[in-house]
This record gives sequence, structure tokens and C-alpha cells, in this order.
Amino acid sequence: MELKKILETQSEASWKKYIPTLSIDCVIFGFYETSLQVLTVKMKDQEAWALPGGYVQKDENVDDAAIRILKDRTGTENVYLQQFYTFGNLKRSESAFEAYDDSIWNKQRFVSIGYYALADFSKVNLIIDKYSTACEWHSIDNLPSFMMDHRTIFDKALLTLREQLNHHPIGYNLLPEKFTMPELQKLYEIILGKKLNRGNFYRKILRYDILTKLDESRKGGAHKAPDLYSFDLEKYNNALKEGLKGSW
Repeated sequence: MELKKILETQSEASWKKYIPTLSIDCVIFGFYETSLQVLTVKMKDQEAWALPGGYVQKDENVDDAAIRILKDRTGTENVYLQQFYTFGNLKRSESAFEAYDDSIWNKQRFVSIGYYALADFSKVNLIIDKYSTACEWHSIDNLPSFMMDHRTIFDKALLTLREQLNHHPIGYNLLPEKFTMPELQKLYEIILGKKLNRGNFYRKILRYDILTKLDESRKGGAHKAPDLYSFDLEKYNNALKEGLKGSW
């Protein structure tokens, strides 16, 4: 069934189920093969891509709505989720529904709460629902055209992630359970969009005291096998709450 017909059919139920004029858009980041990726969806009958999103039920907390939307698209709730901005420009979304009757739920003016999420790439199950034809990861260096103001939402999410990297740890939801220091440094470099001095990075990240050095090393390389690390979750979560000092 085409998207227009689907939305027209369920419009009346949406008016009863959801809070009017309030929506959620999620920027879901994942890390794969030294590349920071973002999850995108292609809606039926649309050429441009979109960020995963949805609406807030009348009997639902806003954060719970974001978690539900994430689970619907990724099949998992084990992600780091952070509200980062509110998007409410005039006609930010109505243009996508110009061919619809003015009474249709989706054509109303919506103020959207933006969330960014950090997900384990290997544990995400891409889910194509009845509104979409594709659900795919895209590298942040090779993004498709976005519908509505979703490129603006993505840009703000990435900027916020970079800013918060100066004050909070990152990596637990993006890296495997065991990782090397070069892999952690590469993640930071990709998010920040710049090279970091190896010695300075090692000293600083170790000073944060959020890592546990394992009695293991990464095998298989031509050079000396690098040591493996894992995050000390208690200290990591405390750093998320209390913050870190310094900047990259």
C-alpha cells in the first residue's frame, strides 16, 4: 500500500493515540570498520532519506517514547540515549505532505525533540516497517539526501556528540567488549574529525581511569600484539554522571 493511503487510513487513530504537535527524531550512531555510521530510513514513495522518528503516546513519557522508537527500528534497547535539541521552525515538516488533506495527522505542524543514540553496530537488527522500503547504515562521510530538516538534525547531533566528547567518556556502546588503545583512539578521531597525538591520547585516557587493562593481546598482526582493554563500567557510568575534565 502506498504511504499516502496508509497515513490517511490511520490518521483518525493517530489523533486519539498521540500528543498533538509533538514528535521525536533519533540520530542513531554506530561504529563499523573504522567508520562512524548513522542509521537512515527511506519512506515509501520518497526519494530522500529520513532519520528514524515517531510520535509520543498520550500515556507515555517522552524518554520512553524515544526508547520505543529505537527498539522498533533497531530491535534493541541497550543503547546510550541522549536528548540534545528541539526543532520547531515553521514549516519544517509540512512540505513532505503537501499532497495530503490539511486534516491529516502527519500534515500538522510538529515540534520535534532530537535524541542521539550510540548503538553496538553488531547487535542492531535493521527493521523495515510498513511505512518504509529501506533501513540502512550510511557513513557520515557519505550521507544521502535527507527529507524535511533531517540534515539539520543530523548536523546538530554530530556537533553535540563532538562537544560532549570533551566532558564525557564514549565507546562503551560503540566498541566491542574488548578493544585496543589504537581502536579507541581511532573512534575518537573519527568522531572529532581530526588526528590526535598518540602519546597525549594514551596518557589522557588512562588518567581518566575508566579502562581495565586485560591480560590478553590482539593476535594476528605483523607487529607486536597490542594489549586489550575493556571499560570499567562502574567508573565509566560515574564519569557519565560526573563528567571529565579537559578537552580534545
